Amino acid sequence: MNRQIVHFDMDMFFAAVEVRDNPALAGKPLIIGAIPGERGVVSTCSYEARKFGVRSAMPISEAYRRCPNGIYMRPNGHKYEEASRQIRGICDCYTDLVEYYSLDEGSLDVTGSLGIFGSAAHIGREIKRRIREETYLPCSVGIGYSIMSAKLASEEKKPDGFYEIPTAEALRSLIIDRSVRVIYGIGPQTEAELNNIGVRTVRDIYNSRQTVINTLGNHGKYIVDLAEGIDDRVVAAPSKSQSYGTETTFQQDITDFEYLKDVLRFIARELSYHIRLKGTYCRTVTLKITYKGFKKITRSKSGEPTNRAGDIYKTAAALLDKIAKQPVRLIGITLSGFTDDAARQMTLFDAAASEKDGRIDAVMMELQRKYGIDAVKTGSELIAEKRLHTDKEFDL
Repeated sequence: MNRQIVHFDMDMFFAAVEVRDNPALAGKPLIIGAIPGERGVVSTCSYEARKFGVRSAMPISEAYRRCPNGIYMRPNGHKYEEASRQIRGICDCYTDLVEYYSLDEGSLDVTGSLGIFGSAAHIGREIKRRIREETYLPCSVGIGYSIMSAKLASEEKKPDGFYEIPTAEALRSLIIDRSVRVIYGIGPQTEAELNNIGVRTVRDIYNSRQTVINTLGNHGKYIVDLAEGIDDRVVAAPSKSQSYGTETTFQQDITDFEYLKDVLRFIARELSYHIRLKGTYCRTVTLKITYKGFKKITRSKSGEPTNRAGDIYKTAAALLDKIAKQPVRLIGITLSGFTDDAARQMTLFDAAASEKDGRIDAVMMELQRKYGIDAVKTGSELIAEKRLHTDKEFDL
């Protein structure tokens, strides 16, 4: 049986979540990312902002030059993660072969699900309908016989589109006169190499197959195969993340290491919330630092499995104490060594304390799930929050 792939791609995901939660933003040039005057880039933007030439990963200074009257907002990661969790819950209903590429995009191999749910097109339309009805967010869905064909199909009718590319012949007919960049794996550097040998469109690839292979070797053969519609890549649910982290870049370099510890406390809280949602624990905490002048260092420590913010913070703060006291541009924490098992050697008193902590954690988690991560803060976090607001501007 030929493979049947469904690809979903949320439309302007971060911006769409903000518009959903504040309809007054609809139809306006909305830019999510850094704020003008800060160092940073655009995370995503609405289609109205794209009309001004704003795009993802553009420096915020350039975005502001192009769209000075746009609405600029910092990302709200917790809202986007919650929406992504809902979307993934929908997709997981139709197959266990789902590969998520980001919070807002993924591929499903539904070949084995056709006898249960109907055709791939029916499954794709059901996923699209449910995402709209359950999250109030638009998405584009593509149906294909391969990963690349389904991905291209999802892009064909954006936004809020649906399209099918059922065969290799249909794929070739669709892309023959498009830029070589339409082929998966061709970035700016490979495009330049192809342009140097006179290959600018997919048609040129067909007409210069051997030249492409001679120029790019095995990668050239891969490109020719994809252009022909041959794509043997498989959709596979990824193994658990090897690491997970977050970081903060400061608008001014920081020399106050107590202030940095306050920042670490909130980074630890965010990471703890994320891995507790997943029901997992980490063994290794890594501190990431970028000094003034862009010198980067990392320091790590491994220990008993934990998912508690206090444990993560204490480890990171201890690592911070041991590094050179120089102006800091960026600070972050990365967690790794994940396990589902929190088992550890405990005394009778440890066990009693652990049971109490577990009850407190469960109550905090329930409140945060229902009302957001800021619903509950520890005494230490409240003190740190007050210092951060008093001493310097910091987005909590």
